[in-house]
Amino acid sequence: MAPGHASPGDAIPGQASPGRQGGQLLANLIHFGRLLRRLGIGASGEQTATLNRALSHLALDRRCDVKAAARAVYLSRREQQPLFDRAFDLFFHPQHRAGAGLDLGRLLHRSTQVEQRKIAPLATAAEGEPSREAEQPVIEPNFTFSQRELLRHKDFAELTAEEAGQLQDLLRRFPLTLDRRRTRRHQRARRGREFDLRRTLRTSLRRGGECSQLAWKRRKTKPRPLVVLCDVSGSMEGYSRILLQFLYAAGNRVARYQAFAFGTRLTCLTRQLAHRDVDSALKQAAAAVVDWGGGTRIGEALHRFNYDWGRRVLGQGAVVLLISDGWDRGDTALLESEIARLHRSCERLIWLNPLLGQPGYQPLTRGMVAALPHVDDFLPVHNLASLEQLAKALQYLS
Repeated sequence: MAPGHASPGDAIPGQASPGRQGGQLLANLIHFGRLLRRLGIGASGEQTATLNRALSHLALDRRCDVKAAARAVYLSRREQQPLFDRAFDLFFHPQHRAGAGLDLGRLLHRSTQVEQRKIAPLATAAEGEPSREAEQPVIEPNFTFSQRELLRHKDFAELTAEEAGQLQDLLRRFPLTLDRRRTRRHQRARRGREFDLRRTLRTSLRRGGECSQLAWKRRKTKPRPLVVLCDVSGSMEGYSRILLQFLYAAGNRVARYQAFAFGTRLTCLTRQLAHRDVDSALKQAAAAVVDWGGGTRIGEALHRFNYDWGRRVLGQGAVVLLISDGWDRGDTALLESEIARLHRSCERLIWLNPLLGQPGYQPLTRGMVAALPHVDDFLPVHNLASLEQLAKALQYLS
């Protein structure tokens, strides 16, 4: 039977009996997801879990129903369907259904020659080489696997050394612009709602006192200052180094910028991160933080910031980014009073928590419980996609 036209009665291998899940079905779905990722079709672990739950409501002896469910879960583009159908027919081949509980991943791993013979046409199509089969689908370049797309959604704590280097290159070109604030001063405008009487009268004197043209004005705007407070304690170890690179990128994009790191004490990093060379800047910043990887006393750090730096850096509509997971060993009452003071002193207080990107996370630590009533926005900061979400939020604050 030709690929893509499987009979409804062809059972999916791995089930214990028709209509029931069992055996190696979940393991086979995981292997199938890996195969899809190799072919450029996004297949996350969450999608695989969703498909596994969906199959519990289907009869596994109806191959067409299982295939339709897999399409609905994995596919996001119509152009991916021909390649998906061939991958499905290759992996869940009817000849494997005789062995209940069969691990298809191990089977394909043992049958190296069979795997290479069947996977090779798909791989060559992905590279743009001509295939021997006339009906072989060709993968369009727009839908191939993208390393950048993988990095956008991968948690910072799970990055390898190579991926961290690639992410650093992306952060150097990271677009970050802040919303501009309106000042009390005015400037000329071609048209508007505010009438400029003084300039209108001054212009009329040149025409013998005749007001033949009206003048208009509008408020001047200035970029808001940005202040970043980053937690570098032991609980933030997996995120601190990547976030330090984000601090450096933000300093190069924002005109008025101040950066601080805190654990058990507060350290100003603005001067270190102002270095032109990114490697030298990050090295100097890491050397300046003496409590890196230690404990966390958020209340004491905010107390020191409010009384030593608040009046100097929080004027003119400043935006404050506080990056922390909320694990605090200090005085909770002090934290609540100091973050309330910080909230009154700035235009907007945004708390960025890397744990917020994890499924099922609840802000139940005593630090988060005390701080959240005084926070304007509570956002995740666990991957590049969350940073892009933050950049969009900073553009439209008013």
